Amino acid sequence: MKLALIATWAVALLAASATAQAQNTANYPNKPIRVVVPFAAGSTTDLIARAIGDKMGQSLGQTMVIENRGGASGTIGQMAVATAAPDGYTVMIHSSSHTVSPSTFTKQPFKTEEDFIGITPIVTSPNVLVIAPEKGMKTLQELVDFGKANPGKLNFASAGQGSATHLNAEKFKLAAGLDALNIPFKGSAEAVGEVMTGRVDYYFSPIAPVLSQIKDGRLLALAVGSPTRSPALPDVPTTGEAGVPGSELVFWIGMLAPAGTPEPIVQRLHDEVVKAVASPEVIARFDALGVSPWTMEPQAFNAYIHDEIGSYSELVKAAGIEPN
Repeated sequence: MKLALIATWAVALLAASATAQAQNTANYPNKPIRVVVPFAAGSTTDLIARAIGDKMGQSLGQTMVIENRGGASGTIGQMAVATAAPDGYTVMIHSSSHTVSPSTFTKQPFKTEEDFIGITPIVTSPNVLVIAPEKGMKTLQELVDFGKANPGKLNFASAGQGSATHLNAEKFKLAAGLDALNIPFKGSAEAVGEVMTGRVDYYFSPIAPVLSQIKDGRLLALAVGSPTRSPALPDVPTTGEAGVPGSELVFWIGMLAPAGTPEPIVQRLHDEVVKAVASPEVIARFDALGVSPWTMEPQAFNAYIHDEIGSYSELVKAAGIEPN
């Protein structure tokens, strides 16, 4: 009799829980949504978050509140999302660094594949290798020639150890056969500043933080680190075209949520991102940032993340990067 009563209560509780979740999903969203960006304000990831956040907020009828939680190559912001309630009111807009960190940190306080669910990529953006004009190197081949003639004398900036900008530079180093030292910074703004002063030799930067400096001559773009040229810099060759094949890297920025977020909410957010990136206002902002829209269904995005974690693991080992 007692077992039957307990079973009845359990069924009732499960039914009540399912009903509550269905009601919460149907009413979603009924309050502001926190968007954690694990990089500093002004970074490309931050600019993308703000570009689509405005449009999504209008469509959803709720404010998308951007919260910058930079540091430790994005892992501080990732932790804030991994431990958040999986109710759709905390999401993360992160970069390819999300799939790099499992190989560059030995003791992450979260599990990349188990603690997050992908919603969709938002954009792809080539990194561009920039250098101060005062360095006197006008082509990528001149940089490579200098590095080979002066082993250990080149250094490069990155937006943190293990970031996508770091991995792009490491892949270039391996393909070119260079010996160069990584100088990590907290974000692109600091990295760009040090390259402009000449204290750091070069940087595989996202295009947005350096586009104006390239156009006004304060920085020289030697190549983009992507498989194809960037529409924002059509005259700048890829690293492969410039003589270093096998150095290309796909850099993306996407939206993720805590694992356990209800599938209808994940799909709603996915659909809202797709709608936002197709709007003329967002397309214009993306064009100004030198990025291209790129979306996929949540299931496909999660499969892509899984595969990329594996490929980055191989790159980290080949580059001899010691995990933190």
